[in-house]
Amino acid sequence: MLNIHIYMFSKGQLIFAVLFVVAFTASMIWSYRKDIKIHRKYYKNTFIIIIAIFLVIAIFTLITFSLH
Repeated sequence: MLNIHIYMFSKGQLIFAVLFVVAFTASMIWSYRKDIKIHRKYYKNTFIIIIAIFLVIAIFTLITFSLH
């Protein structure tokens, strides 16, 4: 169970954090939606790279645990 001490932040800091997360998320979504045509053109088949990265991490993990 997480033991988060909410009292270590003031009310103003928590409000700022929430507003910042909302504004940052909205700006990232707006920016991505604006550039979606460019992403489709230049970033085809990126899922192959993601799969390769996960495979490399899995292989290193298996090697590490098999040696101990």
